[in-house]
Amino acid sequence: MIDFGRYLKPGMGVWWGQAAAEPRPLVDQLLAQAPTLGPLQLFTGLSWNDQLAKQISPGTRMISYGGLGALRKLVQADRLEVVPCHYSALPRMFAERRLPCDAGLIQVSPPDAYGMCSLGIGVDYMANAIDHTPLLFAEINARMPVTETSPRLPLHSFTAVIETDRPLPEDPPAPIGDVERAIAAHIVGLIDDGDTIQVGIGSLGAAVFEALSGHRDLGVHTGMITDGLLMLMEKGAVTGGRKEIDTGFAVAGTALGSARLYARIQELPVSFRPTSYTHSPRVLAELASLVAVNFAIEVDLTGQVGAEVSRGTYLGAVGGQVDFARAAALTGKRSIIALRSTVGGRSSIKFALDEGVVTTARADVDCVVTEYGVAHLRGQSLAERRRRMIRIAAPQFREELERAVRLANAS
Repeated sequence: MIDFGRYLKPGMGVWWGQAAAEPRPLVDQLLAQAPTLGPLQLFTGLSWNDQLAKQISPGTRMISYGGLGALRKLVQADRLEVVPCHYSALPRMFAERRLPCDAGLIQVSPPDAYGMCSLGIGVDYMANAIDHTPLLFAEINARMPVTETSPRLPLHSFTAVIETDRPLPEDPPAPIGDVERAIAAHIVGLIDDGDTIQVGIGSLGAAVFEALSGHRDLGVHTGMITDGLLMLMEKGAVTGGRKEIDTGFAVAGTALGSARLYARIQELPVSFRPTSYTHSPRVLAELASLVAVNFAIEVDLTGQVGAEVSRGTYLGAVGGQVDFARAAALTGKRSIIALRSTVGGRSSIKFALDEGVVTTARADVDCVVTEYGVAHLRGQSLAERRRRMIRIAAPQFREELERAVRLANAS
């Protein structure tokens, strides 16, 4: 066990890796010792650590870019400070010390013959934060795969380490229903062979990957890869052969999926890169073939996207949606936003966004897709956008939406 009291002082800031790269044993040790360390500032992204909601000591600030996974309980308890930001902004915020970075907790592979440890499948924002973090604590996990393009860190760069031999956390593919398949069928009609794709995660993302299995020579440039990519590579749909940059490789910041994905990761042509690369406007501008497929909670009749507020609760998690949507709309091929037409018996297509929070501007949306079809918005006036959006709303809500438009025009 690491005695964090030897290194951390009250008020210091600590970040740690997320998703499958979350160093859970280190985090649990930190939480157990937190009451004796004094107030700390803590930062992470997607976490499944259920102890966070139980063990955050009074006075300690928990910060994230979104209320994802177990962090949602902290949102509900009003214990999470969500920073609304584009994912591409995280590297700069660490560099400017606007996010906690006195110490970092990371998970790495065992050292090679030269004493170098790989960040494995968890490059992401961690690789950028490391450059501005004086104290690094490492979990050396025997099951973290070595990935060729991930940064290497020498053993002597770690303040202290623990060694483990535990499976990486799994997130198997989400179940796909008829609605998701209907939406995916419309989306794949907007993607051509040879395109470079970025696809969001969840059941809709899994449905899109499933529907793309008949495509060929697709490229991938995204924040996170899942089992869907493995399936497409095995079917020969993803080769990266026509990508303008990183030809022949899928580019991602991290991986999250099944044990089968992790076992195959070293043999796949995947390049794990920092957020400063995966989400960089400069890099994305080089991908003229980019098609971004992102998902929303709600979209208004002009194409404004809401993806941060769920049932009145602000979760944040802007993530890379705007980074990829803007690049695809301006310098790439197409920006697609997809969503189910209804959630909880209510229309997801709104006259106005419920909470007034716009995640992605309408100017960065080329197409909106529901199970009822595609609304092509690029180059269309506001009036025409409203007409096209109503056509893809759930039929039982179309008259209500039309009435709202008439009332607005009459006022």
